[in-house]
Amino acid sequence: MNAAAETMFVAAPYQAAGKVVIECNVAKIFYGDFLAVRDSQVPIEKRKITGFIGPSGCGKSTVLRSLNRMNDLISIFRFEGNVMYHGQDVYAKKVDPVLVRRYIGMVFQQPNPFSMSVYDNVAFGLRLNRYKGDMDERVEKALKRAALWKEVKDKLKNSGLSLSGGQQQRLCIARAIATEPDVLLMDEPCSALDPIATRQVEELMLELKERYTLALVTHNMQQATRVADTTAFFSVDISKGGRTGYLVEMGPTEQIFQNPRETLTKEYISGEFS
Repeated sequence: MNAAAETMFVAAPYQAAGKVVIECNVAKIFYGDFLAVRDSQVPIEKRKITGFIGPSGCGKSTVLRSLNRMNDLISIFRFEGNVMYHGQDVYAKKVDPVLVRRYIGMVFQQPNPFSMSVYDNVAFGLRLNRYKGDMDERVEKALKRAALWKEVKDKLKNSGLSLSGGQQQRLCIARAIATEPDVLLMDEPCSALDPIATRQVEELMLELKERYTLALVTHNMQQATRVADTTAFFSVDISKGGRTGYLVEMGPTEQIFQNPRETLTKEYISGEFS
């Protein structure tokens, strides 16, 4: 694809087969004067895993973090477009971003348990949201859903920081799902983990999609083929000297990896650039 064609390129809209929970319509995303992402429409389907892949700097994490307004914490961030969650634009002025994150949870690249007990880590969001039910029952349920209960049920008073890296990431997942979110965003959740811990988290993702809708950023294309139902491929437009990310192609994972429509997707999948 030549530079002029790439500059004008806009991905054909992906027609989701299932119910769409989030319809992300990015016109432009800026950090100050820098145009980080343009022209990207990404539907997130109910109880499926949507994978975001692409080279470094293509904006996939920026788009993911835009879904629950996590980028609002960056003062120079500016979003143009809309993110419709069950028909409500989460960027509408009357919408509380804290409430958005209650329903659209987040798991980050590096495990980030708080410096408190395993129990208190999981209970943190519940207390913040003034949960009035049985706290012990809710904590246990979250740890079981995160496939961690058997490993920590006798260590609930121990610091979350005392766990292994893989256990810490599953603890963070338990903390995120304890408040019963609708959607779980995962930004390269396995990048800091060893292969065994990575496989445990991948198996957990497949279990979690029975209850939750997941969106996943990953640099590991094999991981995308293993867990994602749908894959969105982003690339970078460098024709004017900048590095603006944009959606190239989105579709069922099998189609993206075996029969991509766009030449650029095929080149990336085949390892011609990274």
